Amino acid sequence: MSITRYFQRSVSRKLMLVVLATTFLALSAYGSVMLIYDLRTYHDSWVKDLTTQANIIAEVSAPALEFDDPQTARENLNLLSTRRSILQAAIYTASGEVFAGYSTSDEHPQPMLPALGEGYLVQGDRIAVVHPIAKNGTSLGTVYILARYEARARLTNYALILVFVMAASMSLALLISIWLQAALTRPLFAVTNVAREVMQRRDFSLRAEKFSEDEIGILVDAFNDMLSEVEKRARALEDSNRSLEHEMTERQAAEHALLQADRRKDEFLATLAHELRNPLAPLLNSLRIMRMADGDTAQRQEAQDIMERQLRQMVRLVDDLLDVSRITTGKLTISTSRVSVRDVMQAAVETCNAFIKKCGHHLDVTFPAEPLCVEGDSVRLSQVFANLLNNSAKYTNVGGHIRFAARRENDQVVVEVSDDGIGIAPEMLPEIFQMFIQVDYSLERAHAGLGVGLALSRRLVELHGGTLVAHSDGIGRGSLFRVALATAECPEPAADKSTNPAGTSASRRVLLVDDNVDFVSSMASLLTLLGHEVKTVNDGVSALTEAANFTPDYAFLDIGMPGLNGYDLARRLREFPATANCVLTAVTGWGQEKDRELSRDAGFDYHLVKPVELARILEVLEAGPRK
Repeated sequence: MSITRYFQRSVSRKLMLVVLATTFLALSAYGSVMLIYDLRTYHDSWVKDLTTQANIIAEVSAPALEFDDPQTARENLNLLSTRRSILQAAIYTASGEVFAGYSTSDEHPQPMLPALGEGYLVQGDRIAVVHPIAKNGTSLGTVYILARYEARARLTNYALILVFVMAASMSLALLISIWLQAALTRPLFAVTNVAREVMQRRDFSLRAEKFSEDEIGILVDAFNDMLSEVEKRARALEDSNRSLEHEMTERQAAEHALLQADRRKDEFLATLAHELRNPLAPLLNSLRIMRMADGDTAQRQEAQDIMERQLRQMVRLVDDLLDVSRITTGKLTISTSRVSVRDVMQAAVETCNAFIKKCGHHLDVTFPAEPLCVEGDSVRLSQVFANLLNNSAKYTNVGGHIRFAARRENDQVVVEVSDDGIGIAPEMLPEIFQMFIQVDYSLERAHAGLGVGLALSRRLVELHGGTLVAHSDGIGRGSLFRVALATAECPEPAADKSTNPAGTSASRRVLLVDDNVDFVSSMASLLTLLGHEVKTVNDGVSALTEAANFTPDYAFLDIGMPGLNGYDLARRLREFPATANCVLTAVTGWGQEKDRELSRDAGFDYHLVKPVELARILEVLEAGPRK
């Protein structure tokens, strides 16, 4: 039987091997390190000691050499007789002749000066040291010392001591390993015996005896706990089944939520398609009316009014979709200033008044009794209030009453929109501010929508640091929406500034650059009718030539054009002396803050987002270059 197989059969034998091997390796490593350290220390100390002795002899013998007194030099060397390890010593003159010498009686004479320069030399069990004798920088001679070097004997003695220590330590380690076998393997054997009986008898009530509180004791406890756990496996299986049922319920709820989200998506897409198609028929009909009613001014005017209303409706839908995109990407921003609550309410009423009257409702507006201002975006706040008013008008039966009021409550401005409409079910109140949620999905509802107005309104109010909450007593009992914003100090009223009436009628040289031919053609016709001189171009490269010949006062440039984009075109126009002072306006479908920064960097004075109305163009023409 090999020794490897012998130690593989028993934990106790393995334990003995570990203890003995660890002890042997530790002592061997420690003894080797200490032996090397001792020999190194002995060598360094002996060289240092002999060098010091040579230095002393050199110091005290320098006058003897200088005054040619060998007797004194020999007396100095004879002082080394107290050091029995020193065998020979000599003092040499600068020419290499022996000046004085010393030798022990038991040492055979040897050449006094070995082939050695300044320093030391070890040869077998002898070590020689040579040290110069000098005074005032002048070499007088040399000191030579030869001594025993007993490193080998020291090594032998140390090895004998190490062997003795290792033998004693291994004997002690053997005794310890025998004790550990009884202390460690006994509980292990107890565990293995119980495990064997459990496997044979299938009796899980057996327990292993615990002998100690150490890791072996922990192992015994763990083994006994495992047996207890096996006894309880039936109950654990029941608990697992209940957990699986709970997870199944949660999965079904998640699946239901996904199906509901998918249904909302389908409803939203269907509503969007319906809402975008609705204005098309009136637009086409109005175009036909304008072609057929050449002489009927009233019919043409009515057709124009219909087209304008439907186009505004489409623009509103597109703006809502853009705002939805900004909300989902976290890019919805506002520009703040001190705004009057009354002015914002008035703007919202003007926006919604026609629709409210069309629905046959009565609107009761209560402006704040005192001047109230907030820090916010007047356009966005007006959009919030207009959304709330439109929402009340949609979900109130014909002839209903809508109340729009504002007041101060402590340090807040509270604006409320209430109605006596269809109300909101209690279970719907937490959901109405979610995206694409509508209270009424029926086909019979009087007014449709995309279901984004309330979600957009709440987000806008939150961007202003305020809150938007809804309340309803139930179906058929109306609803109330409450906006709370922090108050701000109202600015001093600005003095009225007179405007130049002729400013709107002054003729301007206007360059329109856009690859949308219909847009530039229609806008050019409108501006020409207002008395302006207009040139149109459909690409950026041609715009450079036309601008050099036309030298416009104002230029409205699309951004995405073939050949040369609007940013590069603006930079080129700023470089030409003829167009360096031209008022440049970017006309694009991109309206985020980063797009406006790109426009400013390119040299644009204004940034308009499509679709652009004539009024915005006229505002730029009247305002002149931005200061």
